[in-house]
Amino acid sequence: MSRNRTVPVRPSRDNVRTRILDAASDEFAAKGFADARVDAIAEAAGFTKGAVYSNFGGKDDLFYALLHQQIDSRTDLAVAVLADLPPTVDAAIAELGARLTASIGRNREWQMLFFEYWVRAMRDPQRRAAFAEHRRAVRAQITERVEFALAQTSVRLEIPVDQMALVILALTNGLSVEALADDEAVPATLLGEVLRGLLTRPPHEG
Repeated sequence: MSRNRTVPVRPSRDNVRTRILDAASDEFAAKGFADARVDAIAEAAGFTKGAVYSNFGGKDDLFYALLHQQIDSRTDLAVAVLADLPPTVDAAIAELGARLTASIGRNREWQMLFFEYWVRAMRDPQRRAAFAEHRRAVRAQITERVEFALAQTSVRLEIPVDQMALVILALTNGLSVEALADDEAVPATLLGEVLRGLLTRPPHEG
């Protein structure tokens, strides 16, 4: 007499990577980059350490995968604002600034991890070269997506989109330094006001 056997469902590669990245995010947040352990990440995700290494080369690759998640999230904010454009360009920029500022407060652990990794990369020529390459790819990705979104609107910026991407990245990272140290240091409207001054042309006088 035959018996039915339940065949375990093997998780998809995307599911495995997602679970590993979620576990890595928690491990990095709790211990920082230097003290985070791959075996702890594997255990928290429910896999072997070998499964982690078969999907990611190690802690550096995990960091960069999390970095791209963060960039995707923030780029999505910009694209969403452009897709549901407020009545004026000024209003759109103010909305984008407010959303990006709010994202800083929601991602304190990520910001600390980013700065910790940045310091390590600046002190290691090989890591620095890899970091620079990833940042170039990040800026190119943001530029491409925002250019596409802008093409669907009547908005025209006063500086090239790639320069805008660089400025926004620099501003959000810089403001996060102050926000991490002092919760009251960065007003919700500040980033939008600065971006409006950079990205829109003042009316001609006379």
